[in-house]
Amino acid sequence: MKQFSNISTIIFDLGGVLINLDLPQCILNFKQLGIPDIENYLSNFGQSGFFLSFEKGHIGIDEFRNEIRKFGTKPITDNQIDQTWCSFLCDIPIEKLKILTELKKKYRLILLSNTNPLHLEVSASAEFAKEGKTISDYFDAFYLSYEMKMVKPDAEIFVKLLHNEQGEPNQFLFLDDGLKNIEQANKLGIQTYLVKEDEDLSFLLNDKTFITFE
Repeated sequence: MKQFSNISTIIFDLGGVLINLDLPQCILNFKQLGIPDIENYLSNFGQSGFFLSFEKGHIGIDEFRNEIRKFGTKPITDNQIDQTWCSFLCDIPIEKLKILTELKKKYRLILLSNTNPLHLEVSASAEFAKEGKTISDYFDAFYLSYEMKMVKPDAEIFVKLLHNEQGEPNQFLFLDDGLKNIEQANKLGIQTYLVKEDEDLSFLLNDKTFITFE
């Protein structure tokens, strides 16, 4: 079992760590809308083209929808685009919400995500509301790519987070499912854990996972 020492803050990625993803279904849904070859722009670990511009906050929701329409072979409504794009995100298991609730009693929790307003404000927010709470009840701070105009694994997004939080890098634990993101955080002295697909995160509640040296 991996152990972490003197942790005060835990940083969580969103997709693939907390919320389950279904990229194949999302691609299929786009094809059913008459939009081919969309898979050339999408992956579980980072987007490209106008999808990346959307996550960087360089284009807004209306511009994003219009870019989607350029690929289409038939008229598509805003709602169809939104629902199809949000089908990339599935569910957050209740067990993970309970883990966050317990961790927040001991640690500062941060959400650091390459995301966009549709995914966060529609899909993710609804999933975090399942226990009668809001997403803000689970985290003390949010570092979102589309607000910061930065994305992982670029060093600048981690540097900005560390500057804002004013803590020593080795007091942070970062959980992500993307190896490049983990490697970048490691270079900056942040303790890290690479989350495997469908991994049970209950080990975070084990007292032996965290060690404190006086």
